[in-house]
Amino acid sequence: MKRKTVKATELPDFDVAEYLDSDEAIADYLTQVLAENDGSLLAAALGDIARARGMSEIAASTGLAREALYKALRPGAQPRFDTVSRVCAALGVRLVAETA
Repeated sequence: MKRKTVKATELPDFDVAEYLDSDEAIADYLTQVLAENDGSLLAAALGDIARARGMSEIAASTGLAREALYKALRPGAQPRFDTVSRVCAALGVRLVAETA
């Protein structure tokens, strides 16, 4: 059987937001992201979750403009803690500390 070569550009785009369809999936995703200890990754993950829930709805709940929310939660962003806290509240999640 001959193997077919597939180029990376031919693969469909992966969007994790499509799989964040329950509170449990969101909590598991955030737990994994927090374990990485990377603030910009956390910002991107919150953006993924906000897109899954509806960015306009989250923007309205946080009192932030939708465009500002997209900017704050894009990959590589370094949002203020206040922004992270407001987004978490709007998403119905909270960040919890535990011993290492």
